[in-house]
Amino acid sequence: MIKFIVIGIIILIIFIGLIVAYYKIGNYFYNIALNPKTDKQFVIGELEVREEQKKNEEEQLIWLQNNSKEVYINSSNNGKLKLHGYEINTNSDTWVITVHGYMGEAKGITGIARQFNNRGYNVLMPDLRGHGKSEGSYVGMGWHDRLDVIDWIYYLIKKNPNCKIILYGISMGAATVMMTTGEDLPVNVKLAIEDCGYTSVWDEFSYKLKQLYNLAEFPFLNAANTVCKKKAGYDFKEASSVKQLKKSKTPTLFIHGSEDNFVPFEMLDKVYEAAACEKEKLVIEGAGHGMASTVNPELYWKTVDSFIEKYL
Repeated sequence: MIKFIVIGIIILIIFIGLIVAYYKIGNYFYNIALNPKTDKQFVIGELEVREEQKKNEEEQLIWLQNNSKEVYINSSNNGKLKLHGYEINTNSDTWVITVHGYMGEAKGITGIARQFNNRGYNVLMPDLRGHGKSEGSYVGMGWHDRLDVIDWIYYLIKKNPNCKIILYGISMGAATVMMTTGEDLPVNVKLAIEDCGYTSVWDEFSYKLKQLYNLAEFPFLNAANTVCKKKAGYDFKEASSVKQLKKSKTPTLFIHGSEDNFVPFEMLDKVYEAAACEKEKLVIEGAGHGMASTVNPELYWKTVDSFIEKYL
């Protein structure tokens, strides 16, 4: 009898130890990927920033400061957060909402916003939750952010009920845009442009887990997902661009660089094929992640302009 009790205690201790290890693993990867306060350099990678690029970024920020005003709204879901954005208003009826990428911020894609503004459009540049000047204790990876974008859409409609809205996103911002189009959007939203967005949060994290750590999904990604559901309230698999695009009615332009090794190029065909909406696809040869508009700006903006003209 004592022997069975001892065996039972040993089994219980092992079981508890496995549970503790599971949650420690989950917390580790959650903090690396989704806690906005932790260093993300290992995840994002080192970027060589040349002096010419620094000067260009400084000039862009000066332009933003001189041509925009800061605005705030309160999110209507998942925490009632105070969200920040920049508004560039040229009194047009057309607005472009530009959505930045993972651990970036709105002002980081000022060059894109400026391109749209030069075409006569108003631009709204939101900081996603947990980024820039927006509140938030976690990275939404596009899933909760899609509902925040809808709040920004209705912010614009309240200003002008007849406004026409274009959604534009890059990287995580592109996934946010794709996920947004799967919702029941007002008729004011005319089209969407996504540049190098991923198929789902699960797929992207699985890819990065293998790329950075050479680890399989189980148990590492499962553990991180368990912690995410508890701390951030969403599941990596439900946060899916593919699933949302199957419900989309918003005409969408899909863009990806052929040499993208952050969000793999192969994901382009998966999101494109899933989309139930009217759609077009643009591949920029030789472009890495988020670099399509830089590698071939002429083709990039010619295609964007043509798509906008077709659906606006």
